[in-house]
Amino acid sequence: MRAVEFQEYGGPEVLKAVETRVPAPGAGQVSIDVAYAGVNFADLKARAEGYRVTALPYVPGLEVSGRVRAVGAGVTGLSVGQEVTALTDAGGYAEVAVADATTVFPLPAGTDLRTAATLPTVLPTAYALVRTVGRLQPGETVLVQGAAGGIGTAVGQLARAAGAGAVYGVVSSEAKAAYAREHGYDEVFVGEFEAAVRAATSGRGVDLALDPVGGETLRAGLRSLAPFGRLVSFGNASGAEPWQAGQPELYPLGHSVAGFSVLMLAKQAPAELRAIAERAFAAVAEGTVSLPITAEFGLEEAAEAHRLMGGRGSTGKLVLRVAA
Repeated sequence: MRAVEFQEYGGPEVLKAVETRVPAPGAGQVSIDVAYAGVNFADLKARAEGYRVTALPYVPGLEVSGRVRAVGAGVTGLSVGQEVTALTDAGGYAEVAVADATTVFPLPAGTDLRTAATLPTVLPTAYALVRTVGRLQPGETVLVQGAAGGIGTAVGQLARAAGAGAVYGVVSSEAKAAYAREHGYDEVFVGEFEAAVRAATSGRGVDLALDPVGGETLRAGLRSLAPFGRLVSFGNASGAEPWQAGQPELYPLGHSVAGFSVLMLAKQAPAELRAIAERAFAAVAEGTVSLPITAEFGLEEAAEAHRLMGGRGSTGKLVLRVAA
């Protein structure tokens, strides 16, 4: 089968199309004939830094859509030929991928395979950030870093549907700001945001801040919180040292900090992830949230997809077309 792998860490050029063996599902797993694969920032970190890579060569790819090819021992509720979307531990950039059955889902009603490839990581993450971990209440204000990316696009819509009083975004360019305003954001700040947040909230700050960046951006998010505000960290795109928050940051105004990783939850509490994912996919079926695909590449063009995402010029969601 065709796959895209890297045998060393580096830039997009290390991604190579290869012919390799077809994987078979183990107990509790299914194999999937992949139609589309989503592209995520975690794939770029794997390629460049070895994030979550256990051995080389390595086939990246955390989310796919397609049809069930085979089911392993003990799997129920899924059948050969069924159209599904799946969160994978790795290996999505290939014609056949394997996933644990607990992270394989029938397509939401009215969703095609192309759209379904955008869902497994982004939608459960966005839903958890807004509802499960962030616990957004009607009337509260939200600040979202990376508002024009895949997760940011979904968060803006979900926060609006949850009754947010105002949804503020942070992006890196004016073009991204225009995109975010079309997907649920009231105001979008380019670059520095602390002073702008205080001005927009009459000095109060926001009730919920969502941060995938880490480092000083996370610190600025903490400083942008209203009394009793919450910050949820869900990534460390900056590559900064792990953050710490304690009495000096949290006690004076009753702030709290939480974390979320859809990949870790899939390993530690798959039943909880499945419940979150099913609620998130229901929002898609109901039309509450949509995730635009802004660029599509062939499987062998994975390096171009990485260049686009790594250049910080992309918005929405990028996918790889695997099946003809």
